[in-house]
Amino acid sequence: MGRATEQLADRCGPGVGGLLNATFGNAAELIIAILALQRGLGDVVKASITGSIIGNILLVLGLSVLAGGVKYKRQTFNRTAAGLGSTLLALSVIGLLVPAFYHHVAREAFSQGNISQAQEVRWEHELSLEISVVLFLVYALSLVFSLVTHRDTLLDKPENPDSQHNQKNWSIGKAVGILLGAAAGVALMSEFLVGAVEATAKALGLTRVFVGVVIVAVIGNAAEHSTAVLMALKNKMDLCMNIAIGSSIQVALFVAPLLVFLSYLFGSPMDLRFTLFEVLSVTLSAVVINLVAQDGESHWMEGVLLLAVYLILGIAFYLLPSS
Repeated sequence: MGRATEQLADRCGPGVGGLLNATFGNAAELIIAILALQRGLGDVVKASITGSIIGNILLVLGLSVLAGGVKYKRQTFNRTAAGLGSTLLALSVIGLLVPAFYHHVAREAFSQGNISQAQEVRWEHELSLEISVVLFLVYALSLVFSLVTHRDTLLDKPENPDSQHNQKNWSIGKAVGILLGAAAGVALMSEFLVGAVEATAKALGLTRVFVGVVIVAVIGNAAEHSTAVLMALKNKMDLCMNIAIGSSIQVALFVAPLLVFLSYLFGSPMDLRFTLFEVLSVTLSAVVINLVAQDGESHWMEGVLLLAVYLILGIAFYLLPSS
């Protein structure tokens, strides 16, 4: 997947390359989530969404910045593209904050009125569905912005077009075909992963939240992990940032709403009401990435800081008691 993504970025630009890598990489996340939804593991699904967002921002980008920073003293990337990504992540935070706070604020009002619990749940599902529509539309418009109307502004052009590597280019069809084949292989392995989640959690004494936020998310994002680090080592930070931040954006604004839509087909509607700690984790991650991306350059110490935040959150999720 890494080689195919690099070939596509050389041909089509880092924006398209990063988008395709995030899409095929998140195919695993989506497949895992759909299988888990069918098995009634809604809490694991929502935890994996949280884990995927913070994992891409903190773990994937942290490893990439650290690896690239060790090899290169200073690396640069497009501030405009990174700023757009940070803004979209802020929107995703709002999309997670509103259902969580609605639940806590409305519960007090419902307890004082003549509102049944079933009515409360139905309203929460309706709120999540409507927010999902908004997030889905914003993601679609962001693609129009970055790939059509402002493509030149975001430096969506091939990187190193005269390099020796580009003399051995794959065709676009071959690169896309390899990405599809890799995604199909991941889909097969996802079936085994979801089947082992509950037994593994019980055997190791892990909560479902920790399994979803850390274990499932890390495995589901393995493609982004390897490719982003590889691109950072080749000093292709625009592509690296597009992969890491773009994947988090896609999970928050596309995968999560799509899962809400699909959950209605399975007869068990899923809401976007995440726990307050999950919302706090995503919020802190969005703040940290905004600080890192605002100057348009990176060094290895910023990678250390991103990894430190991820480690702190991981420890907290591990020690978080199950409800």
